[in-house]
Amino acid sequence: MGFACPVCETPQSDGEHLANHLAFAAIMGDDEHEAWLDEHAPGWDDQGPDELAPRVAERAPETEYPRVFDDTVDDRHDHRLEDELREAGGYGRSVGGQGAEMGAEARAILDEARRMTEEMRDEGGAEDENE
Repeated sequence: MGFACPVCETPQSDGEHLANHLAFAAIMGDDEHEAWLDEHAPGWDDQGPDELAPRVAERAPETEYPRVFDDTVDDRHDHRLEDELREAGGYGRSVGGQGAEMGAEARAILDEARRMTEEMRDEGGAEDENE
């Protein structure tokens, strides 16, 4: 079981992934995700996933979360981006807010994350077309 995003219903595997999904969507400019966080988890922009996860999970509907190859996949994930953002002072609305001041290191990390996301989206679209 996992959680459905209370805004867009995208399934997330656990509370930490739900917190990251909501926060990253809000930071990247999604007003609906930001408004939900402002209403249901005030102060979210000053918290990391460990603090935010229990707050958002208690308000999100549980849903089936498909897991592929459960017996062959370690349940740990590589969260280097989160670690790098934390070290660069990248949590909070200042990460993606318009007119926000951001350090060069945090900006580079965010730019790389955007690039990687676009590549993943492009690859996913190409797979869909080949089916």
